[in-house]
Amino acid sequence: MRWRGVRLRRPFYSLYQRRLRHNLASSALPQHIAMILDGNRRWAKLVGLETAAHGHRAGADKLLEFAGWVDGLGIPHVTFYLLSTDNLRGRAGGELTALFDIIGTLALDLSTRWRVKHVGTTEGLPEALLASLRTAEAQGAGRSGLHINLAVGYGGRTEITHAMRSIVMEHEAAGGTLANLSEQLEPERIAEHLYTTGQPDPDLVIRTSGEQRLSDFMVWQSAHSEFYFVEALGPDLREVDFLRALRSYALRQRRYGA
Repeated sequence: MRWRGVRLRRPFYSLYQRRLRHNLASSALPQHIAMILDGNRRWAKLVGLETAAHGHRAGADKLLEFAGWVDGLGIPHVTFYLLSTDNLRGRAGGELTALFDIIGTLALDLSTRWRVKHVGTTEGLPEALLASLRTAEAQGAGRSGLHINLAVGYGGRTEITHAMRSIVMEHEAAGGTLANLSEQLEPERIAEHLYTTGQPDPDLVIRTSGEQRLSDFMVWQSAHSEFYFVEALGPDLREVDFLRALRSYALRQRRYGA
């Protein structure tokens, strides 16, 4: 009977998923989704796997799947939060080494279908990973459609700091003085010096695992974003969960801080 029950649930979810997708056809969809796929380590422990690396690999597989969902709906931009500057300082050496390899492989896999861009600092990242990110960017450079940002070695406060330094250096190189520097520090000018320059800010930020915080992710860009939190751990995320997030987004009246 239990086996029969499992078989019965699958058609139900398939029908529900098709209905959600059909209803979204006439809805306003985000142009940029920011994804924090959290809970990989907890997932690995819960299913009895030996190391956190198994969870991170499962999470990478899920992001490949997620990119397909996004692309299938014609959403043009997605940003994946893969490795923060805090992770570089706080994770154990063995886990970090595995993460570097997993992220490099993911970047190359994504670039066989989509455009890929590394957003973040290169400081603290091994050359092998940087080489994979450069190769992925070059391999996907001519592709149309979905544009994927890979936030690796990323921190929102670090990004803003780098943007401000870039403006000051540019201003100085142009012969500007300290007296008129403040005239350059407008929101639009700062946005031009962020890692995501030229792209729309994320309309929707999704985080898995039930955690409800940004963790220094796209601090500037998410000022007017909508947020959606999913209880599922990262590798357990289903397409129906993603479609529910889009339905929630479509039903909201965006106020942009008002």
